[in-house]
Amino acid sequence: MTARQVFPGRSAITLLLLASCVMPVAAGAETLQGALAKAYRSNPTLTGARAEQRANDENVPIRKADGRPALEATGSYSESILKPTISFTSPQRTVSANAQVTVPIYSGGAVRNGVKAAKTRVEAGRANLRGTEASVFSQVVGAYMDVIRDSAIVSLNRANVNVLDVNLQASSDRFEVGDLTRTDVAQSESRLALARSDLQIAEANLITSRENYIALVGDAPVDLEPPPPLPGLPASPGDAVALALRDNPDIAAANKAREAAGYDVRVAKAGPMPKLSAFSTAGYTNFLNTQDYLDQQGNPGTGPQVNKQAAAGVQLTIPLYQGGRPAAQVRQSQALQSQAMEQEIEVERGVIAQTRSAFASWQASLQTIQSNQKAVDAADLSLEGVRAENSVGSRTILDILNAEQEALNAKVQLVFARRNAYVAGFSLLAAMGHAEADDLSFDTGALYDPLINYERVDDKWFDWDFDRAPQPQATRTVDTPTQNANVPAGLAQQP
Repeated sequence: MTARQVFPGRSAITLLLLASCVMPVAAGAETLQGALAKAYRSNPTLTGARAEQRANDENVPIRKADGRPALEATGSYSESILKPTISFTSPQRTVSANAQVTVPIYSGGAVRNGVKAAKTRVEAGRANLRGTEASVFSQVVGAYMDVIRDSAIVSLNRANVNVLDVNLQASSDRFEVGDLTRTDVAQSESRLALARSDLQIAEANLITSRENYIALVGDAPVDLEPPPPLPGLPASPGDAVALALRDNPDIAAANKAREAAGYDVRVAKAGPMPKLSAFSTAGYTNFLNTQDYLDQQGNPGTGPQVNKQAAAGVQLTIPLYQGGRPAAQVRQSQALQSQAMEQEIEVERGVIAQTRSAFASWQASLQTIQSNQKAVDAADLSLEGVRAENSVGSRTILDILNAEQEALNAKVQLVFARRNAYVAGFSLLAAMGHAEADDLSFDTGALYDPLINYERVDDKWFDWDFDRAPQPQATRTVDTPTQNANVPAGLAQQP
């Protein structure tokens, strides 16, 4: 029975993070829930994707504007520098103003289908935003587990260096009394030097993992708590694929992109269709008392200096021939629609492969944990036996060194296996579409809702309704301290 069956209405990640809430947390320690919440608030990949979606929202009012009335006005002032020699009535100065209102009535369906295409792409953008959230969260989980893994490996290597240092001192003492040879001492020195080299590499890897954590989360890792178990994972690859086909955001985005491409074909087919619009114009001209008139006898006279006019009507435009452009645009849109269909299948294939691979990796990692745990237990037992046998002279110093190295290797492999199992399990949840913001129980207030901005801009009509100048939402990490290889006591105790 899965966690979703036991707790209906609760997602797997919600249960994961609720479980983390009941685990004892030391003061000042960081939990996986806290790291994910920080990344959700300030990761630049996420904040940038939200800005991109807000830009995508504006395509809807842009396409709606094609079907709305348009009003324009023009004004001019002219001064005659040189009057025409054959004209006796040309004005010296003229002020004119004109206004025109145009109302589209019928455009062959281009506006209607253009708006539908824009709305569909907004829905695709929301699905892509979900995918970005899942991708960032997966990276944060990986970085979180990398810090824990590398901290444990540094602790193991430091303990190994200390043990080998004691072994070298003991070998040197026994050499002084003639109990061991120079070869035994040289072997101990060699192993200690190699162990110190391994420790330096492990410390460098830990620093790299911490800096990567900072890049994703925005803060330095401080005493990371062990992650809670991952509930709600599927029982079989078939179950995982069924959930992925239903909930994966990449599939949803590809589906909406294909649907929008279908509307684009309809927009293109409106190219050779008739266009009907209504219009109204008004004009005003003032000659500023510089307009001369002639009477019937040809003598100068006076007349009106202002001219006003207005008209209203409808205009029908019937394209007869456009050089083949409309047909080419339709064929182009159909080809892009075909591309969107193929891409939808491509995304579906990729999600299925990703889900099955993540399930296999997760299962393999679980089995690897069991095998490595047995290896650790056996290596510890072997090391104790070799040390006991060395004390009675039946084992050499080299045997002890080899046994210690085998014990260290087994423990390091166990740390790797635990990290890989957790990351693979979370990647499986992400592939199924269950590792997004809506699945997380954050204690940071309301989640970002892209629908709020869409509803805000959907029916805006005013040409001067600008937003304020944007400001960065993500936090910078330039002030974070340079990381070192110090390992908190809590992590140092982990195997």
